[in-house]
Amino acid sequence: MAAVHQLQGVGNAAAALLEKLNIFNTDDLLFHLPRDYEDRSTIIPMNQLTVGRSYLLEGIVKSVDFPPGKRKSMAVLLDDDTGKVTLRFYHIYKGITDRAKMGARLRIFGEVRVGARGLEMYHPELQLITEHTPLPQTQLTAIYPATDGLTQPKLREYVKQALENHSDHLPELLPQKLTNGYALKQALDYIHHPPVNANMLQLTQGSHPAQQRLIFEELVAHQVSLLTRRAYIQQIEAPSFSPSKTFTKALLSSLPFEMTGAQKRVSKEIAKDLKQNKPMLRLVQGDVGAGKTLVAGVAACHALEEGWQVALMAPTEILAEQHYLNFKKWFEPLGLTVSWLSGKQKGKARAAAELSILDGSANLVVGTHALFQDNVAFAKLGLVIIDEQHRFGVDQRLALRNKGLNGMTPHQLVMTATPIPRTLAMSAYGDLDTSVIDELPPGRTPIQTVTIPLDRREEVLQRIATNCAEGKQAYWVCTLVEQSETLDAQAAEATFTEIKERFPELNIGLVHGKMKADEKQAVMQQFKDNELQLLIATTVIEVGVDVPNASIMVIENAERLGLSQLHQLRGRVGRGAKASFCALLYKNPLSQNGQERLRIMRETNDGFMIAEKDLEIRGPGELLGTKQTGDMGFRVAKLERDDHLLNQAHYAAQQILKEHPKNAEALLKRWLPEAPRYAYV
Repeated sequence: MAAVHQLQGVGNAAAALLEKLNIFNTDDLLFHLPRDYEDRSTIIPMNQLTVGRSYLLEGIVKSVDFPPGKRKSMAVLLDDDTGKVTLRFYHIYKGITDRAKMGARLRIFGEVRVGARGLEMYHPELQLITEHTPLPQTQLTAIYPATDGLTQPKLREYVKQALENHSDHLPELLPQKLTNGYALKQALDYIHHPPVNANMLQLTQGSHPAQQRLIFEELVAHQVSLLTRRAYIQQIEAPSFSPSKTFTKALLSSLPFEMTGAQKRVSKEIAKDLKQNKPMLRLVQGDVGAGKTLVAGVAACHALEEGWQVALMAPTEILAEQHYLNFKKWFEPLGLTVSWLSGKQKGKARAAAELSILDGSANLVVGTHALFQDNVAFAKLGLVIIDEQHRFGVDQRLALRNKGLNGMTPHQLVMTATPIPRTLAMSAYGDLDTSVIDELPPGRTPIQTVTIPLDRREEVLQRIATNCAEGKQAYWVCTLVEQSETLDAQAAEATFTEIKERFPELNIGLVHGKMKADEKQAVMQQFKDNELQLLIATTVIEVGVDVPNASIMVIENAERLGLSQLHQLRGRVGRGAKASFCALLYKNPLSQNGQERLRIMRETNDGFMIAEKDLEIRGPGELLGTKQTGDMGFRVAKLERDDHLLNQAHYAAQQILKEHPKNAEALLKRWLPEAPRYAYV
């Protein structure tokens, strides 16, 4: 491996442009794979051209002129005896004027369009034909992901140098039986320079055996990373808790309902983990309203009964507050202290909260990212519960292991109401055991979903007003294109003012992300107590808000949200016995993706099916949140396309770690150079 500076033609400016593509050395260039291919092997006669396609042409320059117009341009007429094409250049520089002269023979490549002079090509690649010009190449031409200032010919030249001079050192890190019939160098050669008769469909779909060879190796590297992270954590001791008798019994007997079978099953799995003196690493998935919070509460009982502290962390203030109020209601009657810690706490309140955590008088601490901070020290932390894990980076939760007592690691319970497709669970959470709460509490009614164009907004408003006047409660959610709390807040405020003026007889509340935590909480409490009939909100109410009496949800501009977010918002209703409705207002014309999303929402309430579809439509990046994706950092693999390789990659990673630990380390260096290193166990 050599730095890019060592390649011919790469100075400081080119190196800076390559850096924008995360290319720092020749290995990075080798693994910077084409996004598409073009066939430049055959010169096509000009009488066989189709508009919208790219061709390799050859002909004689018959005229050169500079037509008048708003923008200065140069027009070159090229003729090959079968037909004519005009080449048009708006960026005119010496290289073009030197080559495109009357009578010159040119070889060009570009896309055919219809212009002022018939068939035209704008800024085609241009080559002057001389007696030394080689014949057209005999392989397909790669098109690479690029950046402004870095042309395709330059990128191709750099990749060619890397392949010719710097690829022999690449060691084989997979057992031969897993290489798909391709040595690594052979696979790279093929992908960068496929022969003209290569299967273009396979190459553009990423399903060619040479591509799958690299994709598989990258998936193995990610599995190695997850398995080493898990092994690293599990070599550290954790406190062992016997199943709680007193607290669990007291908590469950105080509730007006029974746990579901699924809640009991998952609670048993957690209790079994907590008896071990190795840290529990468990992900609990449950659809909206499946009762994850109660499962977390029962898990907390085991640690609390033995005198250990429990920390619960949520990604937003509004969700953390919801947990805080729930846990106070459940645990304070048992003589336990529930404490609150958030980033917005300042001065005496902050100092008092930190002291209660440090001296152990806070048995259970609920908060936001603030719990991660170095200055927050626990007296005896035994269990960490993380809600909506996908909002945090993978390694953020590892920061909490340092908060344990005397080098011990607290147990970790991770919860999510965003059902995660098996594909993502294996690739993003491969270091966690998974439990699924796949049963909704009795008495929940299915939500009926309808889609309505925005030009019928007036009808929807009238309908909501009538329903609210009859004693029903409703949400009205405002969304904007830009993910901006300020703009969303303004949209919500404008809608609040509009509806308040139209229907003065209704009690209406407003909640958005720019409000102070206590203001939001006060409005939510009024809504919960049925003092408000309609709540205007932004997507801050996406998770955790529980108002069983609310039975109508209107989402304005629903086409702007992803499936999982729509499903989360819809899940704020249907939490009681009343028939519940969700109206998705959309603006025409809808994109194909928009139509597909709204159709899926109409047809199913199943969160796992919705998550699978969301993965197909949007890919893993958006589904997991950018922090998470940054940690995953796939270069050639695409989870939604390559999920069929995951089981085999997981098994291969286990074998390599066991039998070839040096290869495992080399795989991480090759594919995940930025990932933290964990000691091998």
